[in-house]
Amino acid sequence: METVALVIIAATIVMGFTDSAIAEKETGVIHVGGKVLCQDCTQGWNEWAHGGNPIKGCKVSITCMDERSRVVYYGSDVTDELGQFDIIVKKFINGKKLNTKLCWVRLVSSPHPTCNILTDFAGGRRGVKLSLPATLVYRDQTEYTLGPFYFTSPLCDEPDTNDNSDDPQGTHY
Repeated sequence: METVALVIIAATIVMGFTDSAIAEKETGVIHVGGKVLCQDCTQGWNEWAHGGNPIKGCKVSITCMDERSRVVYYGSDVTDELGQFDIIVKKFINGKKLNTKLCWVRLVSSPHPTCNILTDFAGGRRGVKLSLPATLVYRDQTEYTLGPFYFTSPLCDEPDTNDNSDDPQGTHY
């Protein structure tokens, strides 16, 4: 009888350690950070490419998909006065590990009155995949540093000059 009780106690202890180990593995987070700047095309090349001003209040989003191309996570952050954002995502969504290679980070909007046109300089308009190596991996935290992403003014926006041969009469806008 004492042997049965000892076996039950031992099994309970082992199961308790296993459950806590599983719960511990599911507590990790991913930080995705970077900067959003305003590009001024009226400046010389060096100032245009390297002298952007930070924009406060820009929205940056992350969208993560599963293997069947379904959205499993969407989140966003707003930049601070230095133009920096930090999106925090749990490594486990609905009990499944998030595949960061299926996550995209992109610009959403800018509150700036003149610097509010999305650019693809550093991939902000089309989005950047988190497939690149992480900047930091420590215990249960992984960190990606992206960008900087850029907005520009309507004056600097390049018009779409693609020849749409699918529409020879030009009836589709």
